[in-house]
Amino acid sequence: MKLVLRVSTHLKPVLQSSAKNGFPRVIRCLATHSAATPSPSPAQTQSSNQHQYVFDRDVKRKQRNRAALKPESRQVDYLKDEVAKRLAERILDIKRRFPTVLDLGSGPGYLIRYLDKEMTDRVVQIDSAENMLLRDKDVEYEVPTERLVMDEEHMTFPENTFDCVLSSFSLHWINNLPGVFKRVRQALKPDCPFIGAMLGGQTLFELRTALQLAESEKEGGISPHVSPMTDVRDVGGLLSGAGFTLLTVDMDEIQVGYPSIYELMRDLRSMGESNAVASRKPYLRRETIQRASEIYKEMYGNPDGTIPATFNVLYLIGWKPDPKNPIKVKERGSAESSFKDLDTLLDKAGAKIEHDSKDSVFIKPKKE
Repeated sequence: MKLVLRVSTHLKPVLQSSAKNGFPRVIRCLATHSAATPSPSPAQTQSSNQHQYVFDRDVKRKQRNRAALKPESRQVDYLKDEVAKRLAERILDIKRRFPTVLDLGSGPGYLIRYLDKEMTDRVVQIDSAENMLLRDKDVEYEVPTERLVMDEEHMTFPENTFDCVLSSFSLHWINNLPGVFKRVRQALKPDCPFIGAMLGGQTLFELRTALQLAESEKEGGISPHVSPMTDVRDVGGLLSGAGFTLLTVDMDEIQVGYPSIYELMRDLRSMGESNAVASRKPYLRRETIQRASEIYKEMYGNPDGTIPATFNVLYLIGWKPDPKNPIKVKERGSAESSFKDLDTLLDKAGAKIEHDSKDSVFIKPKKE
């Protein structure tokens, strides 16, 4: 089911000031998709011990440092703020207080805006881009904050330091996700969670397609201009391989409307989210971008003349096991009920399954 978000107070200035030619950016949210997180296959386990050099982390750090100094830097926080807000809602679902929290790849503090003293006593923010980390250093938050310039991919903390590790909109630029997940688990105290949000799936598939078709047509070949993304099922396998348990991985699809490809690419640069693939071309020809703009509108344009940009956001939760209180997993085949008996079991419980027109499933109590 597609929903149109009511723009909250902190987004209104962004959307108004970003409007051009009568076209404000419009954020649309689609239904959340959940995915099971099976145990990693042998291939996944083997790949978790290796990693490829996909992103140029030094270029990414420079991009984000430059972006933080731009006057429009705060005006393009709309997407990262929205993801941070949704991540904070998942934190609230866990009925526990976390005295010491690590915000991994914090940026200027997208997450801490939604944390209060009822949730935590202290937040440690780390980010490899110093300008981005310190952009809002003069803003006062309810929770005491410590900022550290540190490469997220090589963070080092003593074992059993934090009650919770959070990460919002940062992990999709990591080369060695298995290694980072293992470092996160080491930094966590036993029986404490890692809660993260990262871009994945088919993020910016419209932009990717338009650029590839235009480059092939104008330059006779293609090169990567949109970063490769992690699949929702791969994340579950990597978390499991890093030693996390009680995994939850789900995906939100967010669409943002832009006047044209030029505003989209400009906002990505101002966010610090430009292409940083190590094998990228240094520039795009003007005629290639012009053709990509035409293809984008031809293939994906909205009736009002705007273009949609799709962002798939993966939300992940994993817990560090407690050796003193191990989770006992029942043997396969030990279940006493089957999904095929679900209707009968719900009937006995006075409930029923309902479907809507979009194939969403609801379990509701029967009316007397």
